[in-house]
Amino acid sequence: MEKKAVVFDNAGTLIKRCRVVRNIKTGEREDNSSLDMIDEIGNSALVVIQTDTKKCIMLANPNKKLYDFIKDTNISLDISYSSSDIKEKDILPMIKDSEVTVKDFQETARELNSKNSFIELCSGSAFLLNTLNKEIEYVITAGGEIFPHVKDVIETLHNRGINVYIASGDRIGSLYELANIINLDKRNVFETASTKRKEEIVTELQNKGNKVMMVGNGPNDILAFKKSDLAVLTLEQKEKVSQKVYDAANIVINQIYEVLDIDF
Repeated sequence: MEKKAVVFDNAGTLIKRCRVVRNIKTGEREDNSSLDMIDEIGNSALVVIQTDTKKCIMLANPNKKLYDFIKDTNISLDISYSSSDIKEKDILPMIKDSEVTVKDFQETARELNSKNSFIELCSGSAFLLNTLNKEIEYVITAGGEIFPHVKDVIETLHNRGINVYIASGDRIGSLYELANIINLDKRNVFETASTKRKEEIVTELQNKGNKVMMVGNGPNDILAFKKSDLAVLTLEQKEKVSQKVYDAANIVINQIYEVLDIDF
């Protein structure tokens, strides 16, 4: 019997994402997708702060510079999406002279919560780093609620003998929380995955004899789409999707439960 695996992205795929993206210089809110912004700006990276926003950032000294906060608390940083060849080890030295403080993230998190009372999971905090001028241009807090039918979809796939995985650029702690809610073994949740890492995950599963379906909704899924045996673009987030994402997909669905109707 052929082995099969389905790999899901998270934000916009399994959860209805909401976020606040704030311009550090102007203080204004940006409504565009942070991933699209990175493609447009160039030479930039979306950096995920691997800590719980509520339990850590919101309780920290608001006046502390982000660099000192990260260094003193030994928090790791991961690159979720990038238009440059920056490595994780390069991030902290780049932001050493940044004037961005913990308060910037606290204010963004408060705004997110005040405007979205439905939040079920806090994906966490991140920032958009310009790797040329070494400036943090935007601070981001994101969260969301699980789309209807997700738990049933996971259960049905399991009952069909299909292995289910999550590969996402979101904070790993939030992914583990999600896995607990939808009854997915945490061993099937990959740590915060960049675009390239998602492609590698698909390859690793294929090398283990799996036919792999990748389900996602954004440009950070394109490499995994192209590598997978079947690429499924989901539009349940109801956000604008770039043509290059459409072009990389084999099938387009409007709601996550439609995955179950795909001949795979």
